Amino acid sequence: MIESEVEIQKEYMNKVKELNTEKLKYYILTMGCQLNENDSEKLCGMLEKMNYEQTEDVGNANFIIINTCCVRENAEEKLFGKLGEYKKIKEKNNAIIAICGCMMQEKHITEKLKKSYPYVDIIFGTHTLHKLPEDVYKVLSNRKKVQDILDIDGEIYEGLPIKRSDKKRASVTIMYGCNNFCTYCIVPYVRGRERSRLPKDILNEIRELANEGYKEITLLGQNVNSYNGGIINGEKYNFANLLRDVNNIDGIEIIRFVSPHPKDFKDDVIEAIRDCKKISRIIHLPLQSGSSNILKKMNRKYTKEQFIELADKIRKEIPDAVFSTDIIVGFPEETEEDFEDTLDVVRKVNFEQIFMFIYSRRVGTPADKMEQVPEEIKHKRFDRLKALFEEQIAENNKKYIGTIHKVLIEGKSKNNEEMLTARTSTNKVIILEGSETLIGKIVDVKIVSEHQWYLKGEITK
Repeated sequence: MIESEVEIQKEYMNKVKELNTEKLKYYILTMGCQLNENDSEKLCGMLEKMNYEQTEDVGNANFIIINTCCVRENAEEKLFGKLGEYKKIKEKNNAIIAICGCMMQEKHITEKLKKSYPYVDIIFGTHTLHKLPEDVYKVLSNRKKVQDILDIDGEIYEGLPIKRSDKKRASVTIMYGCNNFCTYCIVPYVRGRERSRLPKDILNEIRELANEGYKEITLLGQNVNSYNGGIINGEKYNFANLLRDVNNIDGIEIIRFVSPHPKDFKDDVIEAIRDCKKISRIIHLPLQSGSSNILKKMNRKYTKEQFIELADKIRKEIPDAVFSTDIIVGFPEETEEDFEDTLDVVRKVNFEQIFMFIYSRRVGTPADKMEQVPEEIKHKRFDRLKALFEEQIAENNKKYIGTIHKVLIEGKSKNNEEMLTARTSTNKVIILEGSETLIGKIVDVKIVSEHQWYLKGEITK
């Protein structure tokens, strides 16, 4: 059934290609997380099979696609702002406008689109991404609007074309959806329950990437350490098994993963990271809050003390491990004491990276109905957390001076085209001098100086 569905969509790709006798241009805007970016690579892959080629200039586009995110409140403002801008391009180029992604699973958004933005041609959700070719064919053949959204959990479709945005590093989704229902998060409602890909499909994809010259792989999922690969040889195949198998693939030199959940970070995963030298030494542990009281309101299912114990256990097993984290400031009902608990965890764990967010209300989540913290207080707390973290960065960076790291040269620096850029196993950005011929290669780099947001390195002879 699933395999035949992919074949049906490949037939639609050919039908659209027959209609598009000339090479047309498409523009894609991706909002949100790495999972959305990976979805966009699949959308690009399908569009290119339909005789479209990508353009970075939306003004030249015959097909405009927006892949939306609904985690942040301002994502809605960005979407509707862009649609106003794209209306003129649609009129000028007779362009098709398609909107997909998480936001399309929210009923109030799709209703607003139909009412206020009737010039949008295609609306499809997270569970019908694979049907883009069929939707495009319907629009091209009879110019009818298409809305293709499922409210039930979608299936996993293998074998869709994909156009990678990078030639050295690739993201590989290992599972879809989430079962955790954190009270601030809309993801389980728009991405559905957890569904894991089969181990053979994941490993075959990574082997193909290795054969194509890819050196770095990032495994993606809303909660990767609850990955369930089924029963293999009479035993449950889990995330620890997958990490070890990916580590054994020749050609892959660096393995990263996002995002695990602290409550599911079991000993077998810690041991796999310890034993597998290709796995990055920065471990993402999303804290969200350091207050056990707030964590309970968030439905995170661990306490402040359990989080610190987990970090200590990981450091004991993997002495060179460092941590990154996510922290939400100003969650509903957060008191000054609750926030001080968060600062206390930051001091004790000493995170290498913190992705910090001011709490943003999401319609349809339990937290939206809780008593809200005033905006002024949220912003003041955010600034205090930022100041503490910046103090820690300055101290943490000093330990890198004089150390040597085996790194992948990723490309030119975004801020200085005369310099190259790479990342340590702990995800620290390195800027260094070198020839463009080094891009895509693994080299040894010695850190010679530190700056707040990056390290300066030199290639060792």
